[in-house]
Amino acid sequence: MSVPVLLIHGGAGGDGSWGGPTKLDSGRIDCLTIILQEVGGALERNDISALQAVTIAVQIMEDEPLFNAGRGSVLDAQGDISMDASIMNGPDGAAGACAGLKKTKHPIALAKYLLESGWPVMMIGEGAEELGRDAGLEMVTSDWLKTDLRRAQWSKWQTTKDRPGSTDEDDGALAAILDHDPETERAPAGTVGAVALDIDGEMAAATSTGGLTGKTPGRIGDTAIIGAGTWADRRVAVSCTGIGEAYIRTAAAKRFADLFELTELTLADVGDRVLEEVVPLGGRGGLIALNSHGEFILPFHTTLMYRGVWVNGRITTAIGPDSSGEKGKS
Repeated sequence: MSVPVLLIHGGAGGDGSWGGPTKLDSGRIDCLTIILQEVGGALERNDISALQAVTIAVQIMEDEPLFNAGRGSVLDAQGDISMDASIMNGPDGAAGACAGLKKTKHPIALAKYLLESGWPVMMIGEGAEELGRDAGLEMVTSDWLKTDLRRAQWSKWQTTKDRPGSTDEDDGALAAILDHDPETERAPAGTVGAVALDIDGEMAAATSTGGLTGKTPGRIGDTAIIGAGTWADRRVAVSCTGIGEAYIRTAAAKRFADLFELTELTLADVGDRVLEEVVPLGGRGGLIALNSHGEFILPFHTTLMYRGVWVNGRITTAIGPDSSGEKGKS
């Protein structure tokens, strides 16, 4: 019997020194805390499996408009929403992934449906959403998914014409439009994810995202790709966040699993190695990971990463570089 562990993240990003939380960050932390309390408690009671835990955790973050997934996803260069998600079950390697979704309320639910169906593993666009609709998954309008904050960030991106993602976590974009006091600008951050270990010693990982503000329509990042943004097997479970192209080119999540299996590196050393390898390719970000012994890490090489831990009934949440509770053992 294992001691359950739940790790969650709400995206990593930013360069430079940590300037403290914005006015909107309390809402993000409240959401993380609720997830850890409810889902962590259910894991402890053995009411749910690791696979169910990561699905529920990510789905709750998809419902929180302050995160870049589900409702609250950022807008692409044409002002549209396009969402990606993936999920993997450690015991049997079952996986599901979807990309280019525009009307699915919970992309992670569609990814899990594909996992449970067994074939195909990955679907995109209208075909994926038609399958989800036939399966009874909840669909919404594109306008319902768009929030005032994301519209404001998109408007600012249009004005600046900076790199895609440059305004993703600019909480001051909306404030500036409303003629309020601007917040500290920081970007980019996005993607939500969860990894879990249950009482039976089984693990799972799940990740969901709206991508980057101003991304080229049709662009798919690492979140939708098993082995890049998400991985789980009998040894480790990993969910990544950051500049997706670099994570794709290094197959970051699978690279993590291979290094842990084939070397003598500690879990923390593996995490640092994987994050260092994306840097030369223009990547920056973070990840959350745990192993079958209940050891866990939440490293990031950016200014911040929204993150939380549930283990032994204890909850820890953080945003900036505070290292307390960043690695440990159940």
